[in-house]
Amino acid sequence: MTPNACDGCGRPVTVAGGVANLWTFGENDGSDGSAITLELQDGTEHLLCHPCLDVVPDNPTADDIARLERIDHENSRVAPASRSSSKHP
Repeated sequence: MTPNACDGCGRPVTVAGGVANLWTFGENDGSDGSAITLELQDGTEHLLCHPCLDVVPDNPTADDIARLERIDHENSRVAPASRSSSKHP
């Protein structure tokens, strides 16, 4: 697995794949701290952690991704459009 950072909140994540996690189950299934790449309708791709994926709206835009922020270890949110915030508390 390759270490990276979430494009939304900056949370450290790993990209699952290959034989490194082929036979993992239960608590060690790779879902903690892992991420997937989300391709938007505009053709851009964004690596997002699961807390960020949980809160992006249906049919997100690049602006929605830019407004993602980390609340705590397990939660993220999409900040209001008019709010300028620090992405990494």
